[in-house]
Formats: sequence, structure tokens, C-alpha cells
Amino acid sequence: MGEVLIPIAFFIAVFGIVYLFLSTRNKERLALIEKGADAGIFMRGKQNGTSIGKVFILNLALLLMGIGVGVFIALLLTAYTRLDRDAIYPATIFMMAGLGLFIGFYMTKRLDKEV
Repeated sequence: MGEVLIPIAFFIAVFGIVYLFLSTRNKERLALIEKGADAGIFMRGKQNGTSIGKVFILNLALLLMGIGVGVFIALLLTAYTRLDRDAIYPATIFMMAGLGLFIGFYMTKRLDKEV
């Protein structure tokens, strides 16, 4: 019975978070429009030509590549050294994932300057 409840609870939680985010965003936008705010403030990510989607995909790709490189380096370190396997895997995965996000930050800055 527990095997069935876990995916259902996960789906309900994800659905609830997405619903809350979208309904709150809609209410905020309606309130700003009622007060006479410019509707152009909702397109801030697209004003300079770089969309939020491109930045998200770039950072996600670099994060996943960093995780992959971290697993590979951890595998090499455990195979050719006597380092503790339980400590080296999380350390290299988090280090390479952080490095990937750091590189993504600078690539995003350069992408913003080009456009």
C-alpha cells in the first residue's frame, strides 16, 4: 500500500506547488494591472534579447554535465587511490556541480553582453 501512496503524494505535492505558483503570479499581475502599472514589466527577461528559457537550459545543462564529471572523477579516485568511497563521491559530485553552475553564471553574463 505504501508503494502506491508515495507516487500519489509526490504528484499531489508537485501539482500543489505549480498551482500555487501560477495562481499567485496571476493574482499579482491582475493587481498590478488594476493599479495602472505598465504591462511591460512582465517581459523583463526578454527585453535584452536573452530569454529566461535559454539561461535555464544553459545552467541546467552545465549542472548535469558537472554531476556527470563528478561521478566520473569519483570513480577514478576510488579505483586508483585508497580514499574513502563514502566521502569522495558526494564531495566530487557537489564540487563539480558547483563548478558547472559557476561556469554557467559567467556564460550567462557573457550571453547578456553579446545581445
